[in-house]
Amino acid sequence: MARQTAGGNAAFHNFHNDYAHIEDPNERRRLALAEIDKAPFGWYHVRAVVVAGIGFFTDAYDIFAINLVTSMLGVVYWQTAKSKPGTIPTNSDTAIKVATSGGTVLGQVGFGILADIVGRKRMYGLELILIIFATLAQSLSAASPAISVTGLIIFWRVLMGIGIGGDYPLSSIITSEFATTKWRGAMMGAVFAMQGIGQLAASMIALIVTAGFKESLLSAKSASSCDGVCRLAVDKMWRVIIGFGAVPGCIALYYRLTIPETPRYTFDVARDVEKAGEDTKAYIQGKAEGRPDEIRRVTAIADSEGRLETPKASFGDFVRHYRQWKFGKVLLGTAGSWFFLDVAFYGLGLNNTIILGAIGYSKGNTMYEIFRRNAVGNLILVCAGAIPGYWVTVFTVDTLGRKPIQFMGFTMLTILFVIIGFAYEKLLKHNGALLALYVLAQFFFNFGPNATTFIVPGECFPTRYRSTSHGISAASGKLGAIIAQVVFGPLRQKGAPPGSTDSPWLNHVMEIFALFMLCGLFTTFLIPETKRKTLEELAGEVPGTANYDPGSKSAAYKTGSDPDSGSGEKV
Repeated sequence: MARQTAGGNAAFHNFHNDYAHIEDPNERRRLALAEIDKAPFGWYHVRAVVVAGIGFFTDAYDIFAINLVTSMLGVVYWQTAKSKPGTIPTNSDTAIKVATSGGTVLGQVGFGILADIVGRKRMYGLELILIIFATLAQSLSAASPAISVTGLIIFWRVLMGIGIGGDYPLSSIITSEFATTKWRGAMMGAVFAMQGIGQLAASMIALIVTAGFKESLLSAKSASSCDGVCRLAVDKMWRVIIGFGAVPGCIALYYRLTIPETPRYTFDVARDVEKAGEDTKAYIQGKAEGRPDEIRRVTAIADSEGRLETPKASFGDFVRHYRQWKFGKVLLGTAGSWFFLDVAFYGLGLNNTIILGAIGYSKGNTMYEIFRRNAVGNLILVCAGAIPGYWVTVFTVDTLGRKPIQFMGFTMLTILFVIIGFAYEKLLKHNGALLALYVLAQFFFNFGPNATTFIVPGECFPTRYRSTSHGISAASGKLGAIIAQVVFGPLRQKGAPPGSTDSPWLNHVMEIFALFMLCGLFTTFLIPETKRKTLEELAGEVPGTANYDPGSKSAAYKTGSDPDSGSGEKV
């Protein structure tokens, strides 16, 4: 009798254990994966999406909240500055924001690789613990004679970024490997769409705390005069806004720590059935881990080694796999598309102040009005473009397909950035037109490549390298974000007088972004259409399909079997 694998809860069913009584490991693999692939969409899938999505809610909240908080930090810690008192210096503002992206790159690659080496279950939840700890530490940070508040916040945001980065590959591949083939895109899209809800929540919390300290904020007309009770109120506000980011993570932590290992990882990579069985017993008894009989364990491992037909992961196999153009081009396509996307996506976000000014939400007569209008303005922008775009993707990605949506998104964004760039001076005279183009850009980012660049890497790679490949693709995107913040942020102010906030080169920056969107259009041709295809077919493990890889040594499926069924006919 085959042993069972560890874990399982109401959100993540343990499919592997349903077939643990079957001796042949290949037959167990075939039946378990077919069960997942053909399962009708139900409440179980909804709960799984919510558990994974809360992580992305937290990620987006923490990333977006800092845009609202940096102006508050200026009021609290730069009140006595010689130049622009009450305003955070540009270098400090940029460094705090880039720190998160830098940490995210490390987390995406590091957690991605580790999830393929030690397993999804062992890593899932650790990234959330890191996010929670670093978030709370940020909210309790304060300057001292030895270190500035900028240095402290950068340190904690790098650590938080590592946790956020780990959430990208883990949430994507775990959702993908548990999802039904028919609605896999919608499930992964719904997880990613929680980013929009996180952005919305950050603005709402900022609005709530602003209302809570209304009387104190009304005592100051501007940031430079916000002292005494006003300064104290602002110091409390930014800590509450940042600290709240830990709340949703705490709610989801239990479910993440108790998920079972994904069946695909158990079959294709782990191969240690005996240890998994003992770990199950230990879990039921409340112990840390099981201690199986080593002779029986070695026998079970040797038996699986000789009978399982999927290849073992190794650096040599990784190189062999991606050295083939039909697989290497897919990694190039996912990484390249994400890179080109994020340069423009984060670059456009740098110009929110201009858009808020266009709709009358950038200034105020008191600090209360300034903070309130900033929060309300961001609420409007998120609700007008970002959130609708996310959810249109969720409802159409499994019918229209990933590749058409990404192709359409890059095409529309290229056109929009060309219009904004070459007609910028005229658009400034018509605020409504500029706002409309900005909202359309946000919509087609999210009903387009911002969603599909997350979904496709979680589907199109083999199980043994799926997490690593997703991490590499996501890290490429965050490198693009860093370039947008470090290079294009200062570039838009080229030619401006010293100390000015004008952006005389912004139109040219928009034209450059149009070029990046055009490049993303071309990299889209490198990725496959993953709609309604099993993960094994996309990984090249099903004979008779277009991207079958004979080197995978998989003989679990006969040529001519129905790839969409996920089961095939046993050889």
